[in-house]
This record gives sequence, C-alpha cells and structure tokens, in this order.
Amino acid sequence: MLKAAGAAAGAAGIGVGAGVGATALASPASAAGSAFAHPGLLHTRTDLDRMAAKVKAGARPYTAGFAKLTANRHAQSGWRANPQATVYRGAGSPQNYAILYNDIHAAYQNALRYHVSGETAHADTAVAILNAWSGKLTSVQGSADRFLAAGLYGYQFANAAELVRDHGDFALGRAQEVMRNVFHPLSDSFLRDHNGAVVTNYWPNWDLTALACVLATGIFCDDRAVVDRAVEYFKHGDGMGSVKHAIPVVHEDGLAEWVEAGRDQGHALLGVGLMGTVCEMAWNQGIDLYGYDDNRFLKGAQYVAKWSLGGDVPYTANTRKKGAIGGWSGSETASDVAVADSAMTRPIWAMIANHYTKRRGLSASYLTRAAAQAAPEGGGGDYGPNSGGYDQLGFGTLAFTRDRVEKAGSGVAPGAGPSGVASGGGARPQGAVSAPASPAAGRDLAATGAEDLVGWAAAAGVSAVAGGLLLLRRRDRVRRGGAE
Repeated sequence: MLKAAGAAAGAAGIGVGAGVGATALASPASAAGSAFAHPGLLHTRTDLDRMAAKVKAGARPYTAGFAKLTANRHAQSGWRANPQATVYRGAGSPQNYAILYNDIHAAYQNALRYHVSGETAHADTAVAILNAWSGKLTSVQGSADRFLAAGLYGYQFANAAELVRDHGDFALGRAQEVMRNVFHPLSDSFLRDHNGAVVTNYWPNWDLTALACVLATGIFCDDRAVVDRAVEYFKHGDGMGSVKHAIPVVHEDGLAEWVEAGRDQGHALLGVGLMGTVCEMAWNQGIDLYGYDDNRFLKGAQYVAKWSLGGDVPYTANTRKKGAIGGWSGSETASDVAVADSAMTRPIWAMIANHYTKRRGLSASYLTRAAAQAAPEGGGGDYGPNSGGYDQLGFGTLAFTRDRVEKAGSGVAPGAGPSGVASGGGARPQGAVSAPASPAAGRDLAATGAEDLVGWAAAAGVSAVAGGLLLLRRRDRVRRGGAE
C-alpha cells in the first residue's frame, strides 16, 4: 500500500500523468454506509496515506515533521493513561484538566505515528488511552473555563478517536457517548446562551472552541443536524466567534482585521488556529467554510500572520458590551492592535497556508512566511508546559504539507453546485478548486506569486516542484539498484 501511494504522491508532486491533474488523487475516502467520510476530521485517508508515503520516500519537509513527532514524549508507546471521572478547569478540587489534555495529546500523537510508520504498538497505545477515558469520564466542571475545557479537549478527543475508529479493540460506541454526553452539551450550551452573559461578553476564541467541539461531535457521531448547527453558527452566529464578528472589517488591500488582535497576540493566534481547524474538518466533509464570504478567513489569517511577523496592520476601534443578562453590565473598547512578538509562534500555519496556496492556488505570502518560520511544527509538549501549548494538535508540517494541485478541467468538484461548492452530504475532493478571492488593489489574488515559492522553499528546504523531482529521482535510483 505504501509503495503504491508513494508512487502516486511522487507523480502528483509535479503534475505527472496522462493529462490528469492531481485532483483525482486527492479525494477523501468515505466509510461504507456512512453519511460522513471516515476518517474525516482533520485527516482523511488520503492525507494519512500521503504522510506515510512521503516519509517512507525520505521527502522533505515531511521527514522533519515526522522527526518532530517521534521526538515528542507524548508520542511514545509506553504512555499510560490516568483517567479521571470528573475534570475541573478554573475551579473545583482538584483542578486536574492538565491530566486530560496530556493524555489526549498522547493518544493523538501515537495514533498519527502509527498511521505514518505502521507500528501497531502506537495504535494500541492510542486505543488504550481513549478507552480508559471513555470508560471513566462523566463530567467536565469548574468556572466558566469549563466551556473552554469541553471545547478544546472535546474536539481533540474526537480527532484522536477518529484515527483509530476502525481498530478492533477501540470502544467506538463508548467514545461517541463521551462526545455526546460530556463534551458536546457544554459546547452546544455555550453557543446557545454564552453562560448567561450578553452575547458579546466573550472574545471569539470562546465561541470557536465550542464550535470546533460541536462540529467534531457531529462528524464523529454521524449526526447531520449537529454538523448543520455548527456550519450555520460559523456563518451567521450571534457570538464573537462567527466569521463576520471575528473578522469584522475587510480592507481594500485584501487583509481583514481579526478583532482579537486588539486583545493580545496569544489569543489571536488561538482563534486563527481554531477557525482553521473548523474549516479543515468541514472541508473534509464537503463543506467549504475556507472560501465562505469571498475567502474571508484567508484575509483574516493573512492579517494575523503579517502582524505576528512584525508588520504594521490597521485596527478599527471595537467596543463590545459585557456582563450578565439581568445582572451587571458594562463595555470594553479595544482601540488599537496589541503589541506582537515576532518570535511567538503556534503550530497553526501549515494547515491554513497549504489549503489556500496548494489546494486553491491563491497567493498568501504572509501565511507562507509564518509557516516557514514555524516549521517544522510540533504539537502538545513542544510549546511549553501550560495549557496554551496544548490548544492545537499541531504537527502541520507533517500532516498538511501538500503538493500543488493542478486545476483539471473546470476545477469544479464532482457533485458541486453552480458556485463550485459541493452540495449534499458527499465529501468534497480535497483537490477541488473553488472561486478565487476578489482581486484587491489591482492585484490578482488567485495568482500564486513568487513570494509564496520563496516562503515554501524556506519551510521545505526545496520547492514543491524540486521536491517532486527529487522524490522521483530517488525512486528511480532505488528501482535501478534493485532495492525496495
């Protein structure tokens, strides 16, 4: 399997084939009899096969990304779970949520390592961790931070579980019950009533943690109504985390303000990473949130990337109401963009940059520069011991680096509607090309500029084209030498 996948991936890297672009090679697999594609949260079967083939072939930057994974202490098959019946965050005795996020990251990292290396001990470890927690966890409690815990660790638990859902020893039904009965209710409640506060009381990342959990629950549990709820909230929700509230102002230069940039850099990075997670999980089920509202998320992510890299960005003063409904009230104004540290990074950029520049062929120079600076991206345990270092699952250099997809024919996905957005419940081929962003200030954003090539070359050590040629030459040398 790996041998065949490696050949396909090498050819796709430079658009080799009998007049066929890479689009046909990038379709996610769908589980028989299911309304949703499985695996189909952050990673599809195509994604997992690509990672395995690229690492086996010694292709950069995948090998650097995999080395980052194998060096992480959470990715070791000797990890043992420490499940708790009740998890507390923000208040309660004991405040033990770190146990949960460490175990979830260990499950995810071991599961990902298994799919790349084929070493079954890592799959067995991931299954043992997840089964231990699904057999014991009954509630998440604490202060308002309990909603953050449910959202963050709910979507992460689902992603780890999705990678081993077909393992013979995995208690799938029990894991689904934990998502439905422990994580999802808190996240869904938050999106509905925001902990009894006025709807603008909480910054975007609060909504986005809940949104990621609700969407992951719907996909993992094959619940169409729950998925639809998440998609509708992303587009039209009243809270700060819906896309037009998180990104309220679009400028003529193609950048759009991320409202939480008026708070601080760390939370802005968290929000961008979470919105990217929501977009990626939806995309793998045929739902295009990445491109929604003329690629609004692209414009917001570019803004945060430029700002985080030390660039100057505008900011429109934002005043939001705060307080409890029927209780205290007030307001807060963010009048200017916060100070940013160009050395601060999180493992969020590879996924977003690869989508827009490799799947879609759009120019996103700030995203590619941010991805290059962060490469190779690590995961939980690589960004400090505190909870912020575990907010993203990470390892994007390994998981989301893609070969450039060539536009085949009209570029519209099979089953897509007139706009090029897939309709119905089928999974959208990952290589589908949708409508480009509107040109800004006379510049065609649909044209990938030379600055993107420079950015990816810095991240990968070679450009995508050079990498494809290198892979094919290496495979040719192996064949001629008689080695496997």
